[in-house]
Amino acid sequence: MMNNSPWLDGALYPDVDSPDALETIPDRVDFLARLCAAWDFGLLPNADMVVEIRRADWAPAVEACRLLTSPAYHLLRRWHGLSPLSYLGQQIASIRDDPCLVQV
Repeated sequence: MMNNSPWLDGALYPDVDSPDALETIPDRVDFLARLCAAWDFGLLPNADMVVEIRRADWAPAVEACRLLTSPAYHLLRRWHGLSPLSYLGQQIASIRDDPCLVQV
């Protein structure tokens, strides 16, 4: 299947053909899980993808995703104005104890 969406990165789908569109909540949740995993690993999304996932109609998928160990997921929740959830991921001491963190 050929991806027709310019913002949809097919590299996030190494195990299956990338979809043409993400119209259902389950499809969007799967995409967000793939995106957050890549993003947490240091592979940043392109600007078009950020614009797309910040659209209001993505909020239900962000709410449903619940990747509580992902820093990228918690950023998505903030972007969508969703209530904060507890972060269950690793806290890196060199970052956690940085006195400049409050300025970020």
